[in-house]
Amino acid sequence: MNIGSDLANYIGFAGMACIITAYAYQTGSKAPNPFVQHSTNLMGAALLTISLTVHMNLPSLVLEFFWASIAIYGLVKAWRASGRRES
Repeated sequence: MNIGSDLANYIGFAGMACIITAYAYQTGSKAPNPFVQHSTNLMGAALLTISLTVHMNLPSLVLEFFWASIAIYGLVKAWRASGRRES
């Protein structure tokens, strides 16, 4: 994928907004929905990773890998917990 520098920045800002929104949601909600929280974090990490393919910063890329991994773990954990509640 070959995207322009400006588009990469816009995609990165959208990813940043996702992560900040997820954090604000987690902090401000009495009972946050883990699917909303982790999906938004995963989307943010994915968008920031796309941006980092144009504006490479290895420490940030590693951070996004772990951010996405934790979000995926949270989604799997929430999915398993919802299956136990339905049974």
